[in-house]
Formats: sequence, structure tokens, C-alpha cells
Amino acid sequence: MSRPRTVIVGAGFAGYRTARALSRLARGRADITLLNPTDYFLYLPLLPQVAAGILEPRRVTVSLSGTLRQVRLVLGEADRIDLDARTVHYTGPEGDGGSLSYDRLVLAAGSVNKLLPVPGVAEHAHGFRGLPEALYLRDHVTRQVELAAATDDPADCAARCTFVVVGAGYTGTEVAAHGKLFSDAQVHKHPMRTGMRPRWLLLDIADRVLPELDERLSRTADRVLRERGVDVRMGTSVKEATREGVLLTDGEFVDTRTLVWCVGVRPDPLAESLGLPMERGRLLVDPQLRVPGRPEVFACGDAAAVPDLEQPGRYTPMTAQHAWRQGKVCAHNVAASFGDGEPRAYRHSDLGFVVDLGGVKAAANPLGVNLSGPVAGAVTRGYHLAAMPGNRVRVAADWLLDAVLPRQAVQLGLVRSWSVPLDTASPELARVPSGPGRKRSGGEAAEPTGGRPGGEPERRRPDPGPPTGPHLAPGPVKRTDISDDSADSADPVEGDS
Repeated sequence: MSRPRTVIVGAGFAGYRTARALSRLARGRADITLLNPTDYFLYLPLLPQVAAGILEPRRVTVSLSGTLRQVRLVLGEADRIDLDARTVHYTGPEGDGGSLSYDRLVLAAGSVNKLLPVPGVAEHAHGFRGLPEALYLRDHVTRQVELAAATDDPADCAARCTFVVVGAGYTGTEVAAHGKLFSDAQVHKHPMRTGMRPRWLLLDIADRVLPELDERLSRTADRVLRERGVDVRMGTSVKEATREGVLLTDGEFVDTRTLVWCVGVRPDPLAESLGLPMERGRLLVDPQLRVPGRPEVFACGDAAAVPDLEQPGRYTPMTAQHAWRQGKVCAHNVAASFGDGEPRAYRHSDLGFVVDLGGVKAAANPLGVNLSGPVAGAVTRGYHLAAMPGNRVRVAADWLLDAVLPRQAVQLGLVRSWSVPLDTASPELARVPSGPGRKRSGGEAAEPTGGRPGGEPERRRPDPGPPTGPHLAPGPVKRTDISDDSADSADPVEGDS
């Protein structure tokens, strides 16, 4: 008798936790396959620290094959799922196609950048969903400071030293807070940069920073940002983006070369392609995370609309913490569907939130106790170390080195502007200048586009190719100031269901 086959699509918080928990429950009695574009799990909450030069990129990645010993890893991006044939069709990293058969399917494809119909944003902004975007932002900020120091034009210097962040959710707040410290450090005590004043603007149409959190945490974050010199403007957003700057909704034009787009995320388009009942782009599931009418299909994380049993009539928000805990429940229910145990419903309890504001500053309310300053900073970093599934010693070592040594502000030049477009279904992968064509969902070969010989088209979306002119900088995405269902890999401290 053949062993049961489970295919998990996506190795984000939900997919990784499902694979890890299911492999422990199965104890070698089932075939578990994890399909993911990269060979690592990304701990997204610490990504702003990568962009700010605090952590090295590999610190926030955890090897899939190294930590999931009983799980078969297949590198690739899911193009199409044939529910009737129980087959997942995918494209590998070198353009070759393949398929995976399953008895149980777990869809944990996650989310991608959320776009809004704002002129110029798709051309002049970037998201913040993966390492390529974080590395680009790190290089870009450093480059702008260096170019500003070299110019004799005061207006050009001021524009290059101006950084606009749109969205005061978790990501926008953390990136603005860390970014201000990062840019200030590059001009501090530098004799050739005397008089340079890096300027960071944080915009949001909401009436306060971190509108999703308790007002006391919001006030703490707002105070820290303003004391640090961040220009916080609530009730304001971007009306149009151009090569020279951004036009705000209040009519002001801000000269800048950097637009950081943090206005939320949307579920991966793969979920919508299944033709199953959806809720605002998310696949509808029951409290056991099973797709109604398809008992062999489970979904969790940002791709799934999971009923919130604590708030009847609502769905759990798209956060990393919900995804992490849903993954554990999903693993138990997949095992139960094979006769090992009883299925359980997903239920959560919030124990608080933590927001890293850079340096020793943070805002936190573990167990409802509001904290700020160094104490909140210690709690925040302690939570991250406890939550990470690996690399704890390396992360702690980087934090220690950052506390006693100056940061290395150099451009690596590994990620170019055109390789991290905002409108992408694969934010975890940097676009490369050449490569084989991918397969589209219909099975036909995708032709290279973008004006570069052999340019690699992205999955399920045509490749716009590298731009011909200057490009503005990347931006983070988590929870949003505009969309009420946008995701955030923020840092609530919650209890397992």
C-alpha cells in the first residue's frame, strides 16, 4: 500500500509550520512535498533590520532542507492546480516544468504587493515582501546619500536625502524608524557631509500611526518617530508619483528619488485561479481550514479566509502570527484526514503586540501591559528570538555587533531597480536579466519580454523589463492604511490555539 502524499504550496509562515508539524506527526509514514520558489523560510518581521544594515540577509532565512529533514523540497512556482486530477503544475527555477500528484493539498501561497490606481506608483515604487527588495532598499538609501554628498546642487542634494514612506502600518512605521537611524548614521561625523539632513516622511490616510493597534501603542510610536525627526503626516497620501518626486493629496509636491510603498498586500493570484468561492481574494475555508466541497484541499495563511471564532461573522486578519498558528492546526487536520487523531478548529487568543522602532526603542503590550523605551525594546527582541525557528545565535550576535560597532554602509549592487518591480507575483525572487521562458498557466511557453535578450518573464504576469530611466526606491508592505484586509507580518504575541 502506497504512503499518503501531501503537497504543500508555499513555505511562508503557514506553509513552513504545516510542513514542520506534519512531518513530526507523520514520523515517516507519509510523503510530504513542499513546493517553494526559494530554499529558505523568511522571517519577515526582521526584514526592516536587513534594509537598515543591522542584520545580514542570511540571518533572517532558515534553510528548508536543513530544518525539515523528513520533507521533500521542490524548488519552483505553482502555475496551475488541477483539482480534479489532484495535480499541481509548476515551473522550476531554470524554466523547466513539472507536476506533483497529491492525496492532500495545502495551499499556503501567501500574499503579494497590493497595488492601487495611483498614477506612477507601479513605475516608481517597490514593495517589501522579500530579501531582494530589502537589499535593494539598503543599497538605494546608501547610494542616494553618496550621490547627495557628491553633488554641488543643493536642490538635488535635498531631493536625494528625502525618503517618502507611504503607509503607517507595521512595515511603514518600522522602515521609517530604522531608515532614519540608518541614513543619519551615514552623515554623522562625516566631514564631507556636513550640513546634510536626511529627511523621512511617513504618510497615511488614517488618523494615527499604527491604526490597527491600541491607541497607547500608537502614541508611543508616533512620539518616537517625531523625536527622531521623521515627518509624520496623517490624513495624507500620494496622488501621483514621477521621476522627480511625489505629489501629495494635500497638493504639496515633494522632491525625492525614493518612494517606499507600504499600503498593504493582497493574496497570491494562485488562490483566485482555482475558481473556488472567494472572500476578497482569499480562498474560503471552514474553521478546520478545509475548502468546502473539496475535502482533500486545505488552505491557511494569507491565501485563506479563515472564520474568526472569537469574532463571529469576521475572518482572521492576514498576519504572520495567524499564519504561523494556522499552520500547526492545518498539520493536525491533514493528519486527522488520514485517520491520525481528530480534526480541530482554528481558534486564537491575542497576548499582545510588539513593534520595533530601532535602536533601543520599541512599543509593546505583552499581556496587556503597555511598555515603551528600552524595556519594550528588550521584550521585542526577546520575542523575535523566541519566535524564530533558527539562527537565534547569529541574530543575537549581529545585534551585539551593531550596538558596539558602526554599520557598514556600502553598496553591494547585487539587486537593481528593474529587478524588483512593485507589480510582481513573485516578490521573493529578483528578476534576472536572462533566463529560460516560464510556462504560463495554459501550458504554453512564455516568451521573453522586456527588451532584454532572454529576459525572464515572471510567473502569471508579463515582465515589464528594466526601465529606461531613473527609478525610485522600494517600499515595505504589511498591514495597510488603505485596505482593511491587507496583511502584515507584524509581531503580535499570541497563544497557540
